[in-house]
Amino acid sequence: MKIGKVPTEVLKEVIFSNIKHKREEVLVRPNIGEDCAVIDFGDYVSVMSTDPITGAVKDIGSLAIHISCNDIASNGVEPIGIMLTIMAPPNTTKEDLRYVMAEANKAAASINVEIIGGHTEITDAVNKMIISTTAIGRQVKENLVLSKGAKLGDVVFMTKHVGLEGVSIIAADLEEKLKNKIDYEIIKAAQGFSKDISVVKEGVLAGSIGVNSMHDVTEGGIFGALWEIAEVSGLGVEIYEDNIKIREETKKICEVLSINPMRLISSGVMVITASKDKKDVLINTFKSEGLQITEIGKIVEKDKKIISKNKVKELAPPDVDELYKAI
Repeated sequence: MKIGKVPTEVLKEVIFSNIKHKREEVLVRPNIGEDCAVIDFGDYVSVMSTDPITGAVKDIGSLAIHISCNDIASNGVEPIGIMLTIMAPPNTTKEDLRYVMAEANKAAASINVEIIGGHTEITDAVNKMIISTTAIGRQVKENLVLSKGAKLGDVVFMTKHVGLEGVSIIAADLEEKLKNKIDYEIIKAAQGFSKDISVVKEGVLAGSIGVNSMHDVTEGGIFGALWEIAEVSGLGVEIYEDNIKIREETKKICEVLSINPMRLISSGVMVITASKDKKDVLINTFKSEGLQITEIGKIVEKDKKIISKNKVKELAPPDVDELYKAI
C-alpha cells in the first residue's frame, strides 16, 4: 500500500466494517472526516482524539501536542489533558528524549494543556522516533460542534494559510537540500510557520459563536479536508480556489519540489462552515482577536467542485499527502 493515511475506501471496507460492538454511551464513532470520538457523560461529553507524528524529525515534540489538541478544538472544545506514547530507536540518547519532552512541555503550556500520562519505549521496531498522542477535552453536550454538522447554504471559511505544517516540516528537515535552490530567508521564514500550528484558540472561539462544523486540516491538505467535511455531512461543496490563502514561501518551496500545496498537510489551518447569519459576527470576532479567517466557498446540495479562474473541476477525495513525496 502507499505511504500515508489509509485511503477512504480501505478505511470503510477494512477498518470501519470490523468495528461492530457498540455502546450506547458513544455518541460519535469513527467516520470519514470526524476528528474525534465523543462519549456521553450526562450534561457533558468527553471528546478525545489520537494522532501520530510520523512525517517529521525536527519539532516532533511540539507537533505531537498540537495535532491532537487541534482535533479536539475542531469540536469547539478546549483540550484539558494529553497522553504521549514515544517509540524511539535504539540509537536514541537521554538528551534526545529530554529535548523532545522539553518541546512537548513548552507546547502544552502554551495552550494550557497538561501532559497526564503515556508510555516511553526504546525499540528496534522503528528507525526514527514516533510519537502518538491522545488529547482529551470536555464540553457541554448541547455546545458540541461536529465535522458532519455542515448545513446546506453554509459559508465555508479557512483560517491562516495552506500548507502551513507541511512547509514548516520540509523547510526544517530538508534545509540543506533547499539551500541550493531557494533564498535562505525564505527557508527560515517557512520554518517559522511551526509557531502557528495550534488552532485551539480558533476552534474554541468559533464554537462559542455557534458555527455548524469544523475540521482541522491535516493529511490530504485543504482539498482533502474540504472533501471530507462535505462527505461526512452528506452534502456537496463549491470552493473558490483563488480565494484560498497561500504564502509566497509556500509557493516557492512547493514549486521547487513539484508538490501541490493544496494537498499538503496543514495543521494550523481550520475549515469552518457557518450559516449566513453568523458570517459577519464570525469574521468580525476573529479579526478583533487578531486571527486570520477567509471565506473560500459554500456548502451545496450535491457535487464537490473547485472553481478557479472561471474553470470548474471536481474536488477529488484525499490521497497520499504531498509531504511524503517531498521527504
